[in-house]
Amino acid sequence: MGRRRRGVMTEAFKQELARDLGFAHKVEREGWGAITAKEAGNMVKRAIQLAEQSLAGSAGASADYRRK
Repeated sequence: MGRRRRGVMTEAFKQELARDLGFAHKVEREGWGAITAKEAGNMVKRAIQLAEQSLAGSAGASADYRRK
């Protein structure tokens, strides 16, 4: 039997992404199984963008700290 993979995104974060991308109503009515592959891909893409922005902000802050 295969191991079950633990999700990386929390339910709250997925809900936030669905709201931002405009299909939260579909998830609320029909569940996560109702989203299209394109919508799921857009969620992943947006999550990656947010993570990159967060890391860039962290890197910038630590670079500023080192200059002092």
